[in-house]
Amino acid sequence: MARVYKIDDQDGMYFLTFRIVDWVDVFTREIYCQEIIESFRYCRENKGLRLHAYVIMSNHIHVIMSAENNNLSSVLRDFKRHTANRIWDLINKRGESRRDWLLDRFQEAAHEHDRNSNYQIWHHDNHAIELVSYKFTLQKLAYIHLNPVRAGYVLEAAHWKYSSQRNYDGDSSLLNIDLLDY
Repeated sequence: MARVYKIDDQDGMYFLTFRIVDWVDVFTREIYCQEIIESFRYCRENKGLRLHAYVIMSNHIHVIMSAENNNLSSVLRDFKRHTANRIWDLINKRGESRRDWLLDRFQEAAHEHDRNSNYQIWHHDNHAIELVSYKFTLQKLAYIHLNPVRAGYVLEAAHWKYSSQRNYDGDSSLLNIDLLDY
């Protein structure tokens, strides 16, 4: 029997993975990564999101998150809806060389689920795992920050631009986060 990964405790802290449908490499373009960074910032400042760690890879994002207002699922829903709309708009309005292929792929993905109307960018499942122990939280934190190293993109985790590793090192970064006290 498959394990269902869902957010049961809206006030809990979770390791989550957001992936693009069919593992399409969207985040190879800086403009889409910047949209994710800005959306994280907005959710932190306006929706009570606590972003404890993140890494943006070419086709997925790993995070450790919680919410101040016992509403993590709602914050995630709004984040994914907003970023999907923005990515769709940017693909349509910018000089995206893969425009037709991307739009076709995202429109095709929408036909596979009743929940979508015109397009689907994010996979519906977030693979939510609640972090309840110190040791497990540290494992997931290391997993997030070492993801670009394991992928061969950089030699050191702090060299990956779209990661919270620099926050934990006390260096300047693209986004303020809610550091874990570990």
